Amino acid sequence: MLNVIELFAGVGGFRIGLEKTKGFDVVWGNQWEPSKKTQDAFNCYSRNFEGRGIHSNEDIASVNEQTLKDINVDLIVGGFPCQDYSVARSLSGEKGIEGKKGVLFWEIVRLTGELNPKYILLENVDRLLKSPSKQRGRDFSVMLAAFRDLGYSVEWRVINAAEYGQAQRRRRVFIFAVRNENMFLEKRKNVDDSIMLQAEGFFAKAFPVIQEEGKKIHYFDFNDDIIDISEKFSKTYYNAGIMRDGKVYTEELIPTLEENPITLGEILQLGVDEKYYLGENAIAKFEYLKGPKKIERTSANGHKYVFSEGGMSFPEPLDKPGRTMLTSEGTVNRSSHVVEDLETKRLRILTPVECERLNGFPDNWTEGMSERMRYFCMGNALVVGLIERMGNRILEIENEDKEALAEEPQQLSIDNYIF
Repeated sequence: MLNVIELFAGVGGFRIGLEKTKGFDVVWGNQWEPSKKTQDAFNCYSRNFEGRGIHSNEDIASVNEQTLKDINVDLIVGGFPCQDYSVARSLSGEKGIEGKKGVLFWEIVRLTGELNPKYILLENVDRLLKSPSKQRGRDFSVMLAAFRDLGYSVEWRVINAAEYGQAQRRRRVFIFAVRNENMFLEKRKNVDDSIMLQAEGFFAKAFPVIQEEGKKIHYFDFNDDIIDISEKFSKTYYNAGIMRDGKVYTEELIPTLEENPITLGEILQLGVDEKYYLGENAIAKFEYLKGPKKIERTSANGHKYVFSEGGMSFPEPLDKPGRTMLTSEGTVNRSSHVVEDLETKRLRILTPVECERLNGFPDNWTEGMSERMRYFCMGNALVVGLIERMGNRILEIENEDKEALAEEPQQLSIDNYIF
């Protein structure tokens, strides 16, 4: 079993996926929401994983890494908040790096530096690769440089869950870092970067792509100081890439689309409560919100312009996977799913259980908090089935490493001989 600590745990999506593989022991998990008196997500996490590992409900910045050193951490996971990743030298000009807004990513860096895990697996919104708009790619470059300086190589991939058999068209970037001395990297040190991304790397085995010569590629040295990167570095990152040996290669990959996704119709409940059905006024509002628009507006400086917005399916097609679920799911807004009920044929919103199913969570996982928070937590959650695949891939790498070590010739000392 590999020991795992889970950061920014939410309601436990990473943990559910990893535990499905039977190869991971999540020994410590941290979830803390500073802006809320009621810690709904933590309460959900601690209730569902009661008696299994340590559950921490404190500011991650206050966690003393010394208390975790005896755990022998193999893997750090987390879906970390997306903030400002710019950095600057400390006022004294020393080596230390300070995030401008106390960015939580630096807590991952701090714990990684102290605990030195074999692997790190992170998740974020895919716009991370392009942010900020005025210095494209800076934030992701800073992250890569941080892991480089800690002695890790990194692979990343933007994955649409529905393209790999899941029930939701949810796009997220996943980042996998592995220590440079790992046998997995050593065995592949002479494998071409493109082959790594398309066939031999971490993501390729679990999330196959069409193997062809890349039409969009970018390759560059990555030896700048992290401060210089933050201040002036700007690069293009495609939906997949690898950083190793001080070099970055990124390529736009195309999924094979060999797997049929779970459809929205397949996850709908029967016997749904009346409160989820829409009245005439709500239907009219949804028709307007989801319909095409061209509205004349005036900016703050008096400039007139036309705001345009395309139309959306209303109601949702039940023979396709769901759209990306947002934290506003279940409210009267453009992004909420509206479906035709399977039994009554009336229009309604999704239930909290159906939202859990869109992310691959067990039914009623978030039961116990308010319905608004149940929708909110699922809008923030990740798709569990993707994590299960990544967990199995890590276990494959572990087995590969063990087999490689077993095959190495053993050096015999004089004590092995009998005279």
